[in-house]
Amino acid sequence: MEGSHDPGTAAWHLRLHHTGHDALSEDTAQTPGMRRYEAISGARTGSRKLWMGRTHVGPGMVSADHHHGEAETGIYVVSGHPVFVFLEDGAERRIETEPGDYMYVPPYVPHREENPSPDEEAVVVIARSTQEGIVINLPSLRAHVPELDALAAAPEPPA
Repeated sequence: MEGSHDPGTAAWHLRLHHTGHDALSEDTAQTPGMRRYEAISGARTGSRKLWMGRTHVGPGMVSADHHHGEAETGIYVVSGHPVFVFLEDGAERRIETEPGDYMYVPPYVPHREENPSPDEEAVVVIARSTQEGIVINLPSLRAHVPELDALAAAPEPPA
């Protein structure tokens, strides 16, 4: 019917948000040894369930140990060869990556990023399942994270 308004389609008429590659903000949680740049967040774009940005790890740098709270984190390696370090069965494990690789970091899992290259910066794009960039810096990978106790008791997801 001409001139009618279907309230069920109102969500399709919300505004899109654009963040140019040169308009990212450093006004987000940081970890020593790396720089995070925020593109999409609740504060910048009104997102409700997503944070997205870019991280740079300079040549020869090692980030502090940290986790991202309740956020699931997806990482896409843009350039460089960052190494992701975490604990598994009490031993330090290292995952070496290259451009085009993807990483998944579960909630509350302590980890760090390293860039072993003496002359090439490592750059990754990060997406998180929370509207803000949660970063909890830790004294070590072995720091107690109480939330992991509950997760460890839960059944394993399918491989």
